[in-house]
Amino acid sequence: MTTSNTHSNDDGSEGEVLGGDAANTTEKDPQDWATGDEPMTGAQRSYLDTLARDAGETISADLTKAEASEHIDRLQGQTGRG
Repeated sequence: MTTSNTHSNDDGSEGEVLGGDAANTTEKDPQDWATGDEPMTGAQRSYLDTLARDAGETISADLTKAEASEHIDRLQGQTGRG
């Protein structure tokens, strides 16, 4: 969900701005991605394969982009990569 705020312009009028108060606008919860339910990308698949092997885990190859991202984040923390 994107939040919007109003902002006073130099001429006193107000215009709409996006994310002005957000601390980090570059990260978004994978579950909120517009394309999160699409199949994971080739790059995600390759990196996830490497991380899973390093962690001694097996992970389904049938993941969405959002699911793959969540596994990548988890395994990066577990393996010390990233």
